[in-house]
Amino acid sequence: MEPRRGRVLTGFRPTGDLHIGHWAGNVGNAVRLQDEGYECFYFVANWHMLTTHYDRTAELGSLVEGIVLDLLACGIDPERSTLYLQSDLPEVAEMALLLGMIAPLGWLERVPTYKERLRDMAERDVANFGLLGYPVLQTVDISIVRGELVPVGEDQVSHLEISREIVRRFNRLFGEILVEPQPLLSDFPLVPGSDGRKMSKSLDNAIGLVDDPDTIRAKVRSFITDPQKVRLGDPGRPEICPIYALHTRFSPDIVDWTRDHCRSGELGCVDCKTNLADRLIEELRPIRERRLELASEPGLVWKVLGEGRERVGPVVRETMDAVRDAMGFSRP
Repeated sequence: MEPRRGRVLTGFRPTGDLHIGHWAGNVGNAVRLQDEGYECFYFVANWHMLTTHYDRTAELGSLVEGIVLDLLACGIDPERSTLYLQSDLPEVAEMALLLGMIAPLGWLERVPTYKERLRDMAERDVANFGLLGYPVLQTVDISIVRGELVPVGEDQVSHLEISREIVRRFNRLFGEILVEPQPLLSDFPLVPGSDGRKMSKSLDNAIGLVDDPDTIRAKVRSFITDPQKVRLGDPGRPEICPIYALHTRFSPDIVDWTRDHCRSGELGCVDCKTNLADRLIEELRPIRERRLELASEPGLVWKVLGEGRERVGPVVRETMDAVRDAMGFSRP
């Protein structure tokens, strides 16, 4: 018998279609971990979605369907991974209330994500209780299924640390009930969008996983590049170019050639973008085709989520019973 590899937990906010940043990072990593035999719990974070998209609840059903279809098309297998909907578990909300009572305000205010969201979404009124309390709900998402490993990029380790601190505080107060999660570092760093900032649906700088070839080419053409490389022959600085950063993930066969010919000036930005678009189109083609097939199966998404709810339910109830007992809320 192979040794148990650990229980992994990660979630996906249904705020729109997935993009190549997700594929290069969390989604691709989730598929890999599943294939490597980890015990995987993956959830659609529809309550988390409300922190920044509270005024889009009319779209919530279609957004949930869309992200589940994307995940299935990418290779998440509901037979090997437990895929469920956050709001299907009322225990999550109850436990978030209880952990919120012990989470110091200063801890929440210093979380980088809170400040980043306020800055990046300044045009929207997102300075709400939900966004501030996001780390508490995140902690519950992880600990209620006894998640041991949480896939994160290097830029997200500090985001997970507050969950570890809340778990440690709970255990000091009420006994060793909750599992302290450990970060599972992904290999690929931040994925830049068309404007050079981190690729994000909310910043409208992303290339979608199911974009058609013409759309992919148009979006790649819109990317900024080295401002000092104006024309063919000008030496470039690939280390600061978002297009080159994407080549390192999506064009491993020509990444060294691209770097050298950019620096020498022999490779122009138009051709460099064309090369990238060609490889993106080929890598994403199976995902796009599979997504179309899955979308033709009525009721598939809700069947998958229903099966996931049944599978995760006993784990969640066991944890919630232990938390109630420890805090004195169990009925005699």
